[in-house]
Amino acid sequence: MNRWWSTPGRRGRARTAVAALVVAFVAALAGPAPAASAAAEPPLNTPVATLDAALRCPGTFTHPEHEPVLLVHGTTSTYEESWGWNYAPALRDAGYDVCGVELPNRSMSDIQDAAEYIVHAVDRIYAATGRKADVIGHSQGNMEMRWAVKWWPHLQSRVDDLVLLANPGHGVTGGNLFCIGWCAPALHPFNVGSDFVAALNRDDETPGDISYTNIYSLTDEAITPFTTAPLDGAKNVLIQDVCPGRVVAHFSMLYDAVTYKLVVDALSHAGSAVPGRLPFGKCLDVNLPGVWPHEAVEGTAVTAANFTAEILNATKVPAEPPLRPYAQ
Repeated sequence: MNRWWSTPGRRGRARTAVAALVVAFVAALAGPAPAASAAAEPPLNTPVATLDAALRCPGTFTHPEHEPVLLVHGTTSTYEESWGWNYAPALRDAGYDVCGVELPNRSMSDIQDAAEYIVHAVDRIYAATGRKADVIGHSQGNMEMRWAVKWWPHLQSRVDDLVLLANPGHGVTGGNLFCIGWCAPALHPFNVGSDFVAALNRDDETPGDISYTNIYSLTDEAITPFTTAPLDGAKNVLIQDVCPGRVVAHFSMLYDAVTYKLVVDALSHAGSAVPGRLPFGKCLDVNLPGVWPHEAVEGTAVTAANFTAEILNATKVPAEPPLRPYAQ
């Protein structure tokens, strides 16, 4: 059984029924994959069966009042660890059809490969619903999302909102510290001045007719300097401008109540998030709906342990993976 569907203690969902829905979803979409690109776009090199196996969606989409949501996790994590106990159930309870994607090797492989999973996921959702998707990413997941909509421009007509949490938009100083020498393929591109970052931000940082909401924090220990996060053309929202003095760290972006309110505001209105629409008393809540303090503590501990293990044990390479021909 897929671990994402077996998260304990979350509202008593019938796991066998959910697993059946997943099987039904994949069966309904069996056959040739939707055309992932136009003639001028690069092909997907990852086998379709592998891409399908990484996609988590309900068997049927039952909430036409909202666009379906795709959640994209970050470095050293999994879908369950990042989203399965917080955003996924909260958004489902709020009336959204929620999908997710399991990026390969805990997002420690080449980001260019991982981006293909986003391309395929958006195309699958579009094939199943005929509707645009809202895509939410955390940390490295933002890099895959942005890479996908930049180099597969047909996605720009299949994505309504792109919501970025803790975005390492222009490279982070931690990348340069981790990758002085050998490190995992996914970590080299975090370096300020990497070829990947240069290609990602070349010409247009927010391409297409997509509503970009970019939420970042002064107290995010991983996204440093914090000035790396804002993107030209996005609605850049600094948490401390909304709630002065609020402490939101890198992982707590995934359960912070104000961040979640901004995300839902973006999803539920045309265009990007507007902080002024948040209700009075918006800064009083700590965690997003349904997340108990012990879950936040446990989720943070699991992530910290896995981060350390992956940094130490992941396959390492001496240099940044070369850019694919389409991005050069």
